[in-house]
Amino acid sequence: MTKSDILEKLNMLPPEAQRQVFDFIAFLETCYHPMPKRKPKVKLSDEKFVGIWQKRTDLVNSNAWVRNLRKAEWK
Repeated sequence: MTKSDILEKLNMLPPEAQRQVFDFIAFLETCYHPMPKRKPKVKLSDEKFVGIWQKRTDLVNSNAWVRNLRKAEWK
């Protein structure tokens, strides 16, 4: 199948079908030409919020904390 064959068949399709072909081509472009991965601008470990709960003694056992929270809310 040549490019001219494809164009001929495309031109024979109704406009809605032509839009679907275009959408499918756009999808294929994303599969074969994925966007480059961006590097993070800031390291997560440098963020101020990392470690803010480090010294909390009530969150040592997260399962127990959630269980107690549920007991208090659902009684």
